[in-house]
Amino acid sequence: MKATDLIEDSINQSSWQRGFLQNASETKDFESEPKIVELASFEAMMLPHMDAAHNLARWLLRNEQDAQDVVQEAYLRAFKSFGGFHGSNGRAWLLTIVRNTSYTLLKKNQAADFTTFDEEIHVAGDESASPASILEHGEDANLIREAMDALPAEFREILALRHQEGLSYKEIAEIAQIPPGTVMSRLARARAKLKEYLAAHIGKDR
Repeated sequence: MKATDLIEDSINQSSWQRGFLQNASETKDFESEPKIVELASFEAMMLPHMDAAHNLARWLLRNEQDAQDVVQEAYLRAFKSFGGFHGSNGRAWLLTIVRNTSYTLLKKNQAADFTTFDEEIHVAGDESASPASILEHGEDANLIREAMDALPAEFREILALRHQEGLSYKEIAEIAQIPPGTVMSRLARARAKLKEYLAAHIGKDR
C-alpha cells in the first residue's frame, strides 16, 4: 500500500487534522516499507487521541488557529520520535508533546500567562460540585468557558486534563512534568479561582 493510500484512509479527519500525515508522507524515504508500517502503527495508536490533543491546545492557547497549528506540529514531532516510544500510555505521551509545543508558542509570542503557586496549600474540594466538572453541560457552559479562558495557562491545562479528559493525577503529573502533590494543589487553586470568577459574574446576563 502506498503512503498516499494510508493518508486517504484517515477517514473523518478534517484537512488540518490530516496535515501532519501529508507532511509525513513527504519525508525522505517515506515510501520504504518500514516507514509505511510505522505510519500505520502511529495512526492506530495516536489518531484516537487527536480530539484530546486539540482540546488541550485550544484551552492553553485560547485561539483556534494556533491550536490547530500546534496539534499538527505536535503530531509531526510525535511521528518523528515514535520509533523511540516504548510505553503503553500513548495519550499521555502525545499530550506531553502537545503541552510542550503549546508552551513554546506561548513563550514565543510573549503571551505566557503563568502564575506563582504556594504548592504547600491543598484543599481537597468536592469534584462533583466543581464548576469545571459541568463544563459544556449546563446552562452556564458559556460562562464557564469564559471563566476558564480568564485563568492562567497552568490552571486552564489542569482543569482541561482533569475534568474534560478525565486523566488521573498520575497521568497529569506525567504530562505537566510536576509531582502528583503539585497537581492536587494546582487543581484546588484552579477550582477556587474558577468559582471566584463565576461568583462575580453569574447572574449578570440574566
